[in-house]
Amino acid sequence: MEITHTIGRRKTAIARVYIQPGNGAVLVNNKDFKVYFPTLPLQYIINQAFNITGNMEKYDVKANVEGGGITGQAEAIRLGITRALVQINEEHKPALKAQGLLTRDPRMVERKKPGQKKARKRFQFSKR
Repeated sequence: MEITHTIGRRKTAIARVYIQPGNGAVLVNNKDFKVYFPTLPLQYIINQAFNITGNMEKYDVKANVEGGGITGQAEAIRLGITRALVQINEEHKPALKAQGLLTRDPRMVERKKPGQKKARKRFQFSKR
């Protein structure tokens, strides 16, 4: 029984994912993922890599995730699960890469600039 450990990131969310052969239980921060992510789109994001590779009930996943919002956390977990599945079996790589699941999304929040209200928004300009 071998445990595979990977890391997934998205925006400011970081997920440490531990995957091992089992019966399909997914725990996120020691809660069932359906409790942690109550909406169906987020649950779909978590299971997306398993659906593509056909490993729906074959692995147990334990994920520790922190930072960011729930969408970023779900996508970070998805990246961690995808990397773990490729690490377990290299034959999954082409199918997962074709869906874009192996690409780390580089988009981050732009920093606030001095002399401005936000990153791009400026203070109101008054001519007189």
